[in-house]
Amino acid sequence: SCIQKTDRDGYFLVGSNHAQTKHRVLKIDRTEPKDLAIIDDKHVYNQQELRELLGRLDLGNRTKMGQKGSSGLSRAVSAYGIVGFVRFLEGYYLVLITKRRKMADIGGHSIYKIEDTNMIYIPNDSVRVTHPDEARYVRIFQNVDLSSNFYFSYSYDLSHSLQYNLTLLHSPCDPGTVEEVHTRSSRQQDSFDIFEDEGLPTQVFHGLQSEPYAKYVWNGKLLERVKDTVHPDWLMYIIHGFCGQSKLLIYGRPVHVTLIARRSSKFAGTRFLKRGANCEGDVANEVETEQIIHDASVMSFTAGSYSSYVQVRGSVPLYWSQDISTMMPKPPIRLDQADPYAHVAALHFDQMLQRFGSPIIILNLVKKREKRKHEKILSEELFPAVINLNQFLPPEHCIDYIAWDMARYTKSKLYNVLDRLSMIAENVVKRTGFFINRSDFFCHTLRPDERWGDLGGSLTSSGRVQTGVLRTNCVDCLDRTNTAQFMVGKCALAYQLYALGMIDKPKLQFDTDCVRLFEELYEDHGDTLSLQYGGSQLVHRVKTYRKIAPWTQHSKDIMQTLSRYYSNAFSDADRQDAINLFLQVYQPSESKPHLWELPTDFYLHQRNSMALTHDRRSYTYWWSEGILSYLPLPYDEVPCEENMKKVGVRRVNRYDESIDTYTEFFKPYELTSFDDTFCIAMTNSARELMPKTVGVDPSPFTVRKPEETGKSAVIGAKSSKEETVVQRKTAASAPPPPSEEQISSSSEDDSEDDRDDDGSVSQRSTPVKLLTESGESVRTQEDFLQQSMRETYGLNLAALPGLPRIIVPVSCFTTDSIYEVSSPQVDRDNREVFEGHVLTGLGQVRSLCREDILMYREYIKNRYM
Repeated sequence: SCIQKTDRDGYFLVGSNHAQTKHRVLKIDRTEPKDLAIIDDKHVYNQQELRELLGRLDLGNRTKMGQKGSSGLSRAVSAYGIVGFVRFLEGYYLVLITKRRKMADIGGHSIYKIEDTNMIYIPNDSVRVTHPDEARYVRIFQNVDLSSNFYFSYSYDLSHSLQYNLTLLHSPCDPGTVEEVHTRSSRQQDSFDIFEDEGLPTQVFHGLQSEPYAKYVWNGKLLERVKDTVHPDWLMYIIHGFCGQSKLLIYGRPVHVTLIARRSSKFAGTRFLKRGANCEGDVANEVETEQIIHDASVMSFTAGSYSSYVQVRGSVPLYWSQDISTMMPKPPIRLDQADPYAHVAALHFDQMLQRFGSPIIILNLVKKREKRKHEKILSEELFPAVINLNQFLPPEHCIDYIAWDMARYTKSKLYNVLDRLSMIAENVVKRTGFFINRSDFFCHTLRPDERWGDLGGSLTSSGRVQTGVLRTNCVDCLDRTNTAQFMVGKCALAYQLYALGMIDKPKLQFDTDCVRLFEELYEDHGDTLSLQYGGSQLVHRVKTYRKIAPWTQHSKDIMQTLSRYYSNAFSDADRQDAINLFLQVYQPSESKPHLWELPTDFYLHQRNSMALTHDRRSYTYWWSEGILSYLPLPYDEVPCEENMKKVGVRRVNRYDESIDTYTEFFKPYELTSFDDTFCIAMTNSARELMPKTVGVDPSPFTVRKPEETGKSAVIGAKSSKEETVVQRKTAASAPPPPSEEQISSSSEDDSEDDRDDDGSVSQRSTPVKLLTESGESVRTQEDFLQQSMRETYGLNLAALPGLPRIIVPVSCFTTDSIYEVSSPQVDRDNREVFEGHVLTGLGQVRSLCREDILMYREYIKNRYM
């Protein structure tokens, strides 16, 4: 937390850890009219030292000795973190997070969404130099609504993938070059230690901390001014995109499904104003989506089971744009600059090879056949560019190019779009593999599957890592892209659950609780990203391509299309100005034209238009030095000398809060309620999707009809959920959001009749029926045994002789399977711990061992000394 206090000449920012036992103080000078003067003494205060310091400051700032007025030190605001410092034409502003909401938990690390912020002007009124245009810049800056899909974490690096963060833990480090995280003052070192005669050494661990990935950090420029001045604990980096987490209950075993989308801060902007790529290889609407699956029964990264899969979307990496001055629903696509040697594409794919390794697989979903050439222009340029780049790469690391006209397939009544996408997804996941942090799983040994042997990626001593990535694009990278990414994610989810031992084969069916939960996450993910880039929600959803969308969806699509057209025509320019100012792409100055006077922002995003580049890249050796020698592994994750320079080694105490999650979750000195905890409030498959009466099969992998689910009407519930999402504000205060990709006019997808329910074969299955030994059909699942969900756990087959015999256990074990549960066995150590607690309650305290003394000593030191 961050508490701000003020006096006449400066602000004092008091930052503390979660347990309020360690504090840092930052002083900001208010007498400088246009400069930022910050003093950080780098000292860690305990509670007593902080009270004494603030008392002295309060006393020293009163007008008269002994006076208890408001002229001393007073609290201005309480906050949860610093977004950054920004200056326009007058003095600096301080941007603070004043409200947050927990969105996810990964390995004990909490991820928060910014709910509200406060912007405070730093200089005093007595030294303030006013400017007539300052207020307008402040309004433009505040058009970036920080309460709309900006996320942060105190202890987890959201700018990197889980694979990078966990691979870092296994990197070799040099303990000789360590930073002492919590230094003690000389007074504290000289203080009396009640344990100094015990001869017990302090237990020390070495932690690693890496630099954030600049592309996905949105407040990097706002912190740049103070990054080298203050302690790193003050710096908190935020990402923009989406974060959602749901709980999948598999016979009571909790599995958390997390979806994190990171939007690039390079070449960022709105739909028609940011297309293609800039001169540095950064593309518009570039988003990295990561799905994380972990067994929530074990929280630790080291002892728990974690798996992740990453895919990317982004605009076609060419110099192209669309002219919106004509007010057309679908402005014509034009190529702005000839690039015969694919220079900009080379820069883009060089970034991808460095971050993801090989193979890079491009899934291009734009149209191939059109009466008037429109989208096809992009394919005709991208394919030769990939061919040109591949001739210089080794054959085993070449870029794969898959072109598939998804819109044309959707119009056809003979083809099933999702079947074709499933084939592509299976091929992609087999080539790239996925990340898992455990190597001791025996899923394939117990339940062999031929697809497991063909899985790609790279095997390590600590598990399996993903090498390469799928890059999906259409024109807008919204509707078609989101459905394609969902199908690839669904295929990867099956492999992840199989590797974690949750299912017996890497295959998931539609209309199961598991896939419904995953589909809702992906639709929220697609809606949010579409609002940020296009100003509206998705139009084409997974149900649209399955051809099971209700007829009411058509009228909603029309309204969302009209709203989106309004957004693109009238408010995108203001949103683009706000993004440029927030990301400091444009920095106001009295010697430059104002932001609203610029005819275009082309020169702000294309640096080569303002100055000649001195280092021209080779057209043949177009990749960065060192990348090729480590492929297929990503260069960023290799423990080479250059990468290890970005890693800081920290020396921390074993019981320090920064590495001990106990104090994060267990606060015996606070009153907490289970109903208010995040794990209770998050989406739960058993509570929200499972039927209230499930018969004999509460499995989330059982195919159910929509009317059998826990939601009385899945579609109705979803529509109400969409209305809730509509209320969200876009990243730059777009008008009331509707949906994405137009059908007939201003969208990238097909015409409205493409969504008609033509009676083609749906992937929805019929309800499972149980058969008796004589083979005759009996009641369906919900009519068989009207028992509640909790009565199915621990089911003893021998006690139910009338149960149908078609149920065959899939496990090799006789007990402790999904059908039978043996009584738990308690080992000797746990029994002794329990008996010790009982004896303590009776007043009989057992003798303390070495571990007890160490733990008690650290508690006393951290809490009271």
